[in-house]
Amino acid sequence: MRFSAAAAGLNGSSRQGSRQLLNGIDGSIAFAPWRGLRFKIDAFAYLGTNLRASQDAYFVMGGGQYGRHFGREFAFVEGLAGEGSINRNWGANATPEETASFSTVLGGGLDTPLTKRFAWRVEGGYQWANFALAPPTLPNIPYRIPGLPNNFGRLSTGCVWHF
Repeated sequence: MRFSAAAAGLNGSSRQGSRQLLNGIDGSIAFAPWRGLRFKIDAFAYLGTNLRASQDAYFVMGGGQYGRHFGREFAFVEGLAGEGSINRNWGANATPEETASFSTVLGGGLDTPLTKRFAWRVEGGYQWANFALAPPTLPNIPYRIPGLPNNFGRLSTGCVWHF
């Protein structure tokens, strides 16, 4: 079983031309492997401000991770899917909006052992999130804003605890 905690970064989800880097946290747990394949649960959040609006995106995902040892290093690829949400007032100038999103992550990484129980991890990937705005008044029907991105790059690094 592995637990990892990391600092993470994501390109901001805002209107075209106003994208900012969002920094955050990432925690995951992966269960014992079967022929190199393991089940992984990942929870991460990105926090930042864009167009005078707080953008706090939270994601909980699950999926598979396939890895192999190459000498001392451990390399892996993974595919995750789950739900994401973002804070209520994330529209430009903090206008009230709400959203929930289906999201996927395809990526991989490398663990370098530091001790018998700890390793340093670098991982990255491609994240797709289907963000849509929903007005606070009825009818509360989500709509897409032209230029609102769905495709994000994701990069994180941190410590892995093997137990």
